[in-house]
Amino acid sequence: VGGIKDKVLAAHRANLKRVIIPKRNEKDLEEIPVHVRADLDFVLASTLDEVLNAAFDGGFPAAVSRPQVVSKL
Repeated sequence: VGGIKDKVLAAHRANLKRVIIPKRNEKDLEEIPVHVRADLDFVLASTLDEVLNAAFDGGFPAAVSRPQVVSKL
């Protein structure tokens, strides 16, 4: 994903508290000012399941017959 710094700064201005980004973009967090990083909870996701569980309070309910979702986040 491109533009992580701009997207995180926009999330901070909007008073969001959790930001979910692909794990492979972890290095981009170094560009974000320390005071902004301190205000936010970052979730580094490798799979779509991790994204869904982080996005929904209490996690994302798994269906009994739900197939494993494979994603290259």
